[in-house]
Amino acid sequence: MTRIALIRHYPTEWNSQARLQGQTDVPLMESARETLGSLKMPAPWDRAKLIASPLLRAKDTACLLAEDRRIHEDVRLIEMSWGEWEGALAKDLLADPSSGFRPTHEWDADTKAPGGESMRDAWERVRPALADIAAGGASAVVVTHKALMRVILWTACNWQGTPEIKRGRMYPVTLRASGLPRDPEPPVRLEPRISLARSPS
Repeated sequence: MTRIALIRHYPTEWNSQARLQGQTDVPLMESARETLGSLKMPAPWDRAKLIASPLLRAKDTACLLAEDRRIHEDVRLIEMSWGEWEGALAKDLLADPSSGFRPTHEWDADTKAPGGESMRDAWERVRPALADIAAGGASAVVVTHKALMRVILWTACNWQGTPEIKRGRMYPVTLRASGLPRDPEPPVRLEPRISLARSPS
């Protein structure tokens, strides 16, 4: 069994607007970068292998938390595709009955955007990545995206719903050799980074 901890990337301008990002490569907000610069991962995760989606918002979140550790990128960890809905505002899609959009907590495993991925599609993509982590045998921190985290945690919870996914927290789960996640643990908060700089005397 191998333990991993999932971290959601920090906000972008599109997050602040409730605009659907999916696989569109949107960078972090400057305020998010400043916040991440003051945080660190708690032990024992602070020395675990660090793996990130290569999309800028996830990769840069990992880099700012890394404290000089190497970041391993894996394209299989990118966000679910929202297809034709990417770039749209959720409120505009909800206001248009013809769009077919509804909040993701109402989705089943096969719901998808036009031209996008379902949770089942995303699971088939991410499972080999998790199996590769499990094969390595070492604990890992995975910096990725909310919908993809929901897919992993949904699977870990035996398809019975997922916990609320918040920023500033790590969500540990155990991987079986097949990559199947099980035994989700309570989330763990990121910790303040202590500055070694001295105040002027």
